[in-house]
Amino acid sequence: MPAPRPGILDIAPYVPGEARLAGQARIARLAANENPLGPSPRAIEAFRESARQLHRYPDGGAVELRDAIGRHGRLDPAGIVCGAGSDELIALLVRAYAGPGDEVLHSRHGFLMYAIAAKAAGASPVAAAERDLTADVDALLARVSHRTRLVFLANPNNPTGTYLSAAEVARLRAGLPAHVLLVLDAAYAEYVARNDYEAGHRLVEAHDNVVMLRTFSKIFGLAALRLGWAYCPPGVAGVLNRIRGPFNVSAPAQAAGIAALEDTEHAARSRAHNDRWLAWFQGRVSALGLGAPASVGNFLLVRFPGARDAGAALRFLNSRGIIPRAMDAYGLPDSLRFTIGLEDDMRAVAAALEDFAANAKSEVVA
Repeated sequence: MPAPRPGILDIAPYVPGEARLAGQARIARLAANENPLGPSPRAIEAFRESARQLHRYPDGGAVELRDAIGRHGRLDPAGIVCGAGSDELIALLVRAYAGPGDEVLHSRHGFLMYAIAAKAAGASPVAAAERDLTADVDALLARVSHRTRLVFLANPNNPTGTYLSAAEVARLRAGLPAHVLLVLDAAYAEYVARNDYEAGHRLVEAHDNVVMLRTFSKIFGLAALRLGWAYCPPGVAGVLNRIRGPFNVSAPAQAAGIAALEDTEHAARSRAHNDRWLAWFQGRVSALGLGAPASVGNFLLVRFPGARDAGAALRFLNSRGIIPRAMDAYGLPDSLRFTIGLEDDMRAVAAALEDFAANAKSEVVA
C-alpha cells in the first residue's frame, strides 16, 4: 500500500467529545463547549434562506462576511481571512510557516490541534511548562530555539479556562525573535469580562508577526457550520490567501455568520447565561472540595484526587446521562471538563457530583 510521509502515522487523531450514551433517554451534552442556547434565530433564518442558492458557488473571498466582522470588531477587513473553523486556519498557518526540522511551540495543556498540525506538516511540537495551569511567558520564551517558527497561545486556554493579561501577552511577543509568528487563539474571547484582557487585535495591527484567531463555534452557536477567521498583518493574510481553498467557507456559513454578528442581543443573552451558571457551578464544585481553576470561558475544569477518581466520576456521570470531557489527552487524567449548559443540565451535574462524592466517602468509611 502507498506509504504516508514519515511521522504521519505517529499522530494520535483528534477525538471529539462524546455526544451519545447507550440506553439514556435524556442526555446532558457537556463535552464540546457548545452554546447551550443555540444559534441566533436570525442566523437560523439566514441559513435556511441560503438553501435557495445551493447550486451556486460561495463568494471565495467572503467579502460580505469579512466586512461584517470588520464592522463588528472595528477591524480592517483586508486583514481578515476566513476559514472552515479555526482548525483549518491553524493547519494553514503551520503548513505555511513550518516544516521538517522546524518547531512549533505551545503551552503544556494547550489545544490539541497545535501539536497535530505541527506533526502533519513534518514539524516538531514543543510543549512549555505551565504555572498553576496557566501559560507561563518565561517558560515559553525559555523553549524558543533557532528552530522555532510559530508559538501558539490559546487565550483563554482550553481546557483550563485560564488566561494571560494583555501585558503578559505583549511581553511574550516582545521576547520572540522577529521571524517567529505568534498566534493568539482567542476562541473564547467573547466570554471574557476582565479589564486586563485583550484578544489580540492591537498586537496584530502593531506588529508583523502576530495573528489572532477567532471562531463562530462558541458564543455564536454555529459549531456545525465550521466557521472561523484570522486577523493578520498584510503579509500573513497574503500567504494564507495563497494556500487556502478557493471556496473554503460555504455560502450558508457566510450568511449565518453575518446574521449572528448582527444579533447582538442573542450574544448578550448567551454571555449572561454563562456568567450566571459558571459562577454557580464553580461554587458547588468548591463546596465539594474539588479543585477547579477560575475559568473565564464557557466551561470549567474539575480536578479529582487522582486519575482513578476522575475515571470513576466519568462512569458515574455517564450513568446519569451526563457527558463531560475526559482530559487524558491533554495530560490531565485527574480532570474532567464541563461545558456550562442549560439550568437543568447544571443542576443535574451538581447533584450527580454530590452523590458521587457521598458514595466515595461511604466506601472509604466501609
